[in-house]
Amino acid sequence: MGELGREELAEAGRGSAVDQEALAEQEKRRVASSSVAAAVLLTGMKIAVGIATGSIGILSEAAHSGLDLVAAAVTLWAVRASSAPADRRHPYGHGKIENFSALFETGLLLATCAWIVYEAAKRLLFEEAHVAATPWAFAVMGISIVVDVSRSRALARAARKHRSQALEADALHFSTDVWSSCVVIGGLALVWAGQRFGVAWLARADAVAAVGVAGVALVVSLRLGKKSVDDLLDAAPTGLLERVAHAAAVDGVRSVLQARVRQSGPYAFADVTVQVSPGLSLAEAHALAHAVEAAVRARVPGVDVVVHAEPEAAVTGAAASAPSGPAGHRR
Repeated sequence: MGELGREELAEAGRGSAVDQEALAEQEKRRVASSSVAAAVLLTGMKIAVGIATGSIGILSEAAHSGLDLVAAAVTLWAVRASSAPADRRHPYGHGKIENFSALFETGLLLATCAWIVYEAAKRLLFEEAHVAATPWAFAVMGISIVVDVSRSRALARAARKHRSQALEADALHFSTDVWSSCVVIGGLALVWAGQRFGVAWLARADAVAAVGVAGVALVVSLRLGKKSVDDLLDAAPTGLLERVAHAAAVDGVRSVLQARVRQSGPYAFADVTVQVSPGLSLAEAHALAHAVEAAVRARVPGVDVVVHAEPEAAVTGAAASAPSGPAGHRR
């Protein structure tokens, strides 16, 4: 195949990649928008039923869903903003916006947990509150579970497909709501049983359920916060460094001297230094570097990889100044 034919194929490949990226961004925005709509629906229903029944458990769930609404809106903004192309000030793109949005959602979760615990403690220790365990209360929580399961699955699928931390954080919020809604239903059921059979202490089960909601949200927020901080500090995602270093050890590479990786939102970046035969011409070394790039991209789809080739003699002669880092893959 001639040089012109190879250039045409390369241009077609770049065009196809751009089209796929545009479709991916559309899908991410569509899923994020549907999460905003779901959060609006659930928040409104829970506030109305929580006020009507006096249930702190349902009101805590309304606060949780209100948090989800804010988080979903932030996720939608982050998905849109992070897709902006790289520029002079942001040569690695804007993917870190997704990491910042996940950290912001962590702060919202912690604030909500504090409010729920405060309100529940007041009812448990200082105030008497009448809770009406009506069929509407159970109905709204049942609807909440159905919606939350549907949205969390859709968000999780999109997050895995497009490697989006913002969508992953949103999916985590909705999946957490499923368990917290089950806790609230259990609390309402105990309140109903207490009213039906005259067991007074069961009236406090609703406040205890609210504390359970806060506990679930706290665990999730700490987990999400740790992951967000790790990504902002460029901690290597589990297993990514090993996959890159192993993939770079293609035929012709004497050893992989160094591999470094970083995650920026849905995007991964890799810098690889390989040791090659000193007898290679410049064109051959260039072709081998391209082969390493292709192998790493095949193993880690979507990664932006830069390969530096060092002749074996030059590395041996400068062993004292050789860069340190994950290595050891030899052929």
